[in-house]
Amino acid sequence: MRIPARPADTDADAERVQVDLLRAAPVARRLHLALSLSATVIGAARRALARAQPHASPRELDLRFVEVHYGADVAAGLRADLDRRDRARGPGA
Repeated sequence: MRIPARPADTDADAERVQVDLLRAAPVARRLHLALSLSATVIGAARRALARAQPHASPRELDLRFVEVHYGADVAAGLRADLDRRDRARGPGA
């Protein structure tokens, strides 16, 4: 699949202005934009998982998120670690 050189919904002049503004922005501003975009995408992914599995517990949704984005092996390892921690805390903890 080929990724277009420029977004189809953005005029070339507008994109040029956007890129120039981004390049001129201080590092802190660019970092803030990147973190904000990441948070938005993560939130959207989590909401989609919750809609797809409305009866899942928060822990099950977290594990599913890890599985989808980091792989089944990582999710299995996390599940085993969480289960181990639960056992170490004891019943009712």
